[in-house]
Amino acid sequence: MTISQRRVSTLFSTAMIIFFVGILLFVALLNVSRGGHDLLILSLLVIVMMGGLKLWTAFSHSKIGLRQVLDKVRVFAGEEMTLTINAQNGKALPVWLEVEIPVGDGGHARLFDAPLTAQRSLLWYQITKFRWSFVAAHRGVHTIGPIQASSGDLFGFFVRQQSIGEATEVIVYPKLLPLNPITLPKRDFFGVPGGESPVNDPVYILGTADYQYGRPAKYIHWKASARHHRLQEKIFESTEQEKVLLIVDVGQFTDADTQAFERSLEVAASLAVKFDRQGCAIGMLTNGAIVGGTSAFVSVARSARQVPAILEVLARLEMKPRATLLEVLRDSLEIPWGTSCVYITRKEDYMTRMVKEYGRSRRTPVTVITCEGMSLLRRDGQAQGAYTSHTDGPVGVRVERT
Repeated sequence: MTISQRRVSTLFSTAMIIFFVGILLFVALLNVSRGGHDLLILSLLVIVMMGGLKLWTAFSHSKIGLRQVLDKVRVFAGEEMTLTINAQNGKALPVWLEVEIPVGDGGHARLFDAPLTAQRSLLWYQITKFRWSFVAAHRGVHTIGPIQASSGDLFGFFVRQQSIGEATEVIVYPKLLPLNPITLPKRDFFGVPGGESPVNDPVYILGTADYQYGRPAKYIHWKASARHHRLQEKIFESTEQEKVLLIVDVGQFTDADTQAFERSLEVAASLAVKFDRQGCAIGMLTNGAIVGGTSAFVSVARSARQVPAILEVLARLEMKPRATLLEVLRDSLEIPWGTSCVYITRKEDYMTRMVKEYGRSRRTPVTVITCEGMSLLRRDGQAQGAYTSHTDGPVGVRVERT
């Protein structure tokens, strides 16, 4: 990432030059009868030139087109992004152009440390591009833009500024880590998850296929049939599918625990991806504040939208509790029967015991993961995407089950 310095105006590109020229013009007028014509002509030329440059600058913003393009707006921490600004001078007047791209933190650490800045001279009807590549180093929701454009004459004596376009929201997911296997208690009817169960669960729809005559008409997917111009039937998951609810408690974290908090979110994101790969129905619940006011509860389900929804909640999650976890559990939507809970928190305390008791009262097994149990976490896992496996070894996680 290259950051160019803004062109700094010198003493002679400010109003000071007008002051000196005015003095010279006054002296020339006093001495015009004694051969001061040359000084008078020079003064007038300078004033005309400055007026022309001022007029040049006034038209410099006219027909300047700028468009901000990001190659991706949802990335994992540590993933590279590319920002491109397409610039076009749509007039016969050449201009000097500088663009600056501010970045907002959205309540989290900034996406990068300094604004992106570049400058270039554009000739008549010229098209050019400004491009930066940078690494999304910090999890969170960030805003890039709008473009702050400065333009003026080619000499840089006068500059006009304006804001162009709108800000683009960039969501940076927590980094994925390789994890040791975590075995959850099975509470399902038919044992091993898969497609061999004689009972179809109408809640979990995997997709559609051509309708086989003789099958019940209630299995027909009418919208898909209209789209494909032939009858389509629903394909279901079996009822023995394992269900997992990830619970993230932010109540114990303080400003001094930022690193531990981020590590916990990385573990939660990695578990969500891991369970999804294993064919589990997954969901998430947290008592933390969410940037943007979106829901902090992702219902337990099996679909292609579950992992992106959970990762977005983790990206928007702040280290600010909006309620106690027990209150959130009691006010949340009904948790499906047979769901196993994975409870991620900073350390064991009274709230952990209360959550365990809540799980026992509902006959829901709770697996607790604390920050103390993450001491063996390796930080060298590189996030390549939600469904990319890692080969640099497992991460040790100590868990406690109730």
